[in-house]
Amino acid sequence: MGKKVVVGMSGGVDSSVAAWLLKEQGYEVVGVTMETWQQEDEAAREQGGCCGLSAVEDARRVAWQLGIPHYVMNFKKEFREHVVDYFISEYVCGRTPNPCIACNRFVKWEALLDRSLGIGADFIATGHYARVDRLPGGRYALCKSATAAKDQTYALYSLTQKQLSRTLMPVGAYAKEDIRRMARELALPVAHKPDSQEICFIPDHDYAGFIREQVGKPLPTGNFVDRQGRVLGRHAGITHYTVGQRKGLNLAMGHPVFVVEIRPETNEVVIGDSEEVFTDSLICHGINWMAVDGLHGGSMDVDARIRYNHKGAPCTIRQIGEDLVECRFREKVRAVTPGQAVVFYDGDYVVGGGTIR
Repeated sequence: MGKKVVVGMSGGVDSSVAAWLLKEQGYEVVGVTMETWQQEDEAAREQGGCCGLSAVEDARRVAWQLGIPHYVMNFKKEFREHVVDYFISEYVCGRTPNPCIACNRFVKWEALLDRSLGIGADFIATGHYARVDRLPGGRYALCKSATAAKDQTYALYSLTQKQLSRTLMPVGAYAKEDIRRMARELALPVAHKPDSQEICFIPDHDYAGFIREQVGKPLPTGNFVDRQGRVLGRHAGITHYTVGQRKGLNLAMGHPVFVVEIRPETNEVVIGDSEEVFTDSLICHGINWMAVDGLHGGSMDVDARIRYNHKGAPCTIRQIGEDLVECRFREKVRAVTPGQAVVFYDGDYVVGGGTIR
């Protein structure tokens, strides 16, 4: 019998084909679906995705067809603490969080890996579009997937060396259309299932409404101001806004305006012109090094992505504190957003990353 791998089966096509690929490669495959935020109502059941109740049934059907065992594990406590509570607190503090990164780091890897090792597994695997490579110096690093259109390394930059050493990502070597084709040829019941979109635990995408419901009271309204402090109007509460936002401001300024800063200490949302949304530098903290073990007082030229759908921009990074890195771009970038991740690349490899301050 080959080495045992626990595959996190979300009920989607990617993780389903990942389980089949690993079985074909000779692994002893065990499917696990993670209960995180399932709601006992019809809307959540129809919503699907990795948090919908339909995920369990879809994954179970695929596992039966592939001839592998399937289990459901409860991770609701970990998901609540590391994803939902973090999401709410960041927005209330005027930052824009990335819950998928937190979920990957603390739930899909840390919690699932610990339990998987406890039941005798050698590896965990997911359907992410990324690849794990061991570099000549011995460190593990993420490498971009074979298809740039689906690359998911940005959301995985915070994985540790231990986690990477125990991780398999078989779909990272394929394009999405290849994975769909395999699923159709295998007649998997999820072959035509659409990809999940946006934040899985907020199916209606009303972030501010979700936060208001979870906090139990409406958050205070405040002033829109310009850089000079002049009041321009009233905002609906800082959880409604993010840096770079143009729509939904309801300000009649006679020209396009954007959110350029959020000030939670004064409950103000700062408004400016398009040029004010651009900057040539940022500082990040919460650094996780991946392809290298640090900058050791020096600097490094990299490409940096400042949001999931950002193509990346050339810059130079240097350490300016114990857990602080400054990133200076060669050309200005748009909407550097506190709370979001900045991820550094050397070619196809993830150098590391952190959270934008």
